[in-house]
Amino acid sequence: MIPASQPTQRPLDAKLLVVDKYGSITHMRRASFAGFLRPGDLVVANDAAALPASLKGVHSPTGCPVEVRLAGRRSLDEVGDFAAVVFGAGDFHTRTEDRPAPPRFKPGDRLTLGPLSATIKRLLDHPRFVDLHLDGPADTIWAGLARHGRPIQYAYLPVPLDLWDAWSPVAWRPVAFEAPSAGFTLDWRMVEGIRSQGAAFATLTHTAGISSTGDTELDLRLPLDEPYRIPRSTACAVETARANGSRIIAIGTTVVRALEHAASQDGRVNASDGLATQRIGPGSQLRIVDAILTGVHEPGTSHHQLLQAFAADATLRRAGKELDAMSYRTHEFGDSVLIERRAQ
Repeated sequence: MIPASQPTQRPLDAKLLVVDKYGSITHMRRASFAGFLRPGDLVVANDAAALPASLKGVHSPTGCPVEVRLAGRRSLDEVGDFAAVVFGAGDFHTRTEDRPAPPRFKPGDRLTLGPLSATIKRLLDHPRFVDLHLDGPADTIWAGLARHGRPIQYAYLPVPLDLWDAWSPVAWRPVAFEAPSAGFTLDWRMVEGIRSQGAAFATLTHTAGISSTGDTELDLRLPLDEPYRIPRSTACAVETARANGSRIIAIGTTVVRALEHAASQDGRVNASDGLATQRIGPGSQLRIVDAILTGVHEPGTSHHQLLQAFAADATLRRAGKELDAMSYRTHEFGDSVLIERRAQ
């Protein structure tokens, strides 16, 4: 597997590895995804747009340069208060693992972030991890993010991302910290293909978090708690599909996390706002989602851990060998895998 190094969301040659519920593996073109569907299936995507969540600035007490990456919030409507990962000098051209630490922070320290100012509210048990308050009314903060912020990106992409590179065709509300990139598989032709198969298409909004902090210890905390919103139309579509014995296919790990958290209390998906606090992995019992279409995730990441709820480790290892052998591309602009929940 090799990183996708161009911000091309839907290349015509994109590959799709399919793992069915019995563990059989096949290769196909990603554009053929709709052919996997059956009448009555429901496909659910995340319609969150990525914020310009990377902010360069200065630590006012020392004058040292910093990069703030907004990483967490308590609700979709929160504008001023965020958890953030902070680096010292440098930018995305340096591997995240090699980025220098920020200056030593104290609660109350001020940061100047272009047209925005911020206050360190609290240190979160790691030199890079803080609670941050962006000063000013919501309109000022939105304007400052739009003028000064950039999408979070990593060194495997050599050219700066434009913000719209991080938006899927179904994106609308800017609440995600990084792109819910499984949605890059979609375009309106594919949505029409889904419906032409007799399947349904719906969306929810989930605050997709950061994929890496550059620190092994801090990465173990990922994913952070992430707010989501499930509209009434989507909740009804989910319950209709379940009542009919049809499959629910999640476009991306964030959709799995939202739907499974929503059903964690009484086994039903209701229209609601929630905060996904759970980690999904090999010991998790999936109640709602029958299959996941997602990117190519490397073992050891929280995204790959979630896939262990769908397929046995031995199956995922075989799939990994196939991905290597066929030179699948990793990360957000790479190829895709479709994994059906294993037969019980």
